[in-house]
Amino acid sequence: MASTSVSRVVPAPPRKVWDLIGGFDSLPDWLPYIPESTALEGGRVRRLANPDGDVIIERLVDFNEAERHYSYAILEAPFPVNGYVSTLRVHAVPGRDDLAEVQWSGRFTPDNVTDTEAEDLFAGIYRDGLDALHQSLGRASAARSTA
Repeated sequence: MASTSVSRVVPAPPRKVWDLIGGFDSLPDWLPYIPESTALEGGRVRRLANPDGDVIIERLVDFNEAERHYSYAILEAPFPVNGYVSTLRVHAVPGRDDLAEVQWSGRFTPDNVTDTEAEDLFAGIYRDGLDALHQSLGRASAARSTA
């Protein structure tokens, strides 16, 4: 089994970050790679579409509002892995109530690719996603300071 993890400090308090990303169906609100999400099975499954028209179906497997994290499994996707489970987590930054650390990690079994190729694929997805989140929160912060 392979795994990867990426984290990023973002310019917003943990509660605000969680309010934006903590909803299982909220990816289109902050992740440009996923412009469409449809909640299924009472919100426990999401059907995602990417700009290329690929469908990704994921199931929520763990959710903890108080600790600000959730985990999900991929049921269907165009990725070369099996047994994919990922966690998105928001941490407080000690001594800073205006920042949060967001960690996105996953474990999976590569399918017809090396561990390194699969790890690099998801590290890139996580890094790009957290960069987009940082930019989104930075724009919101700048807009508040000029208002």
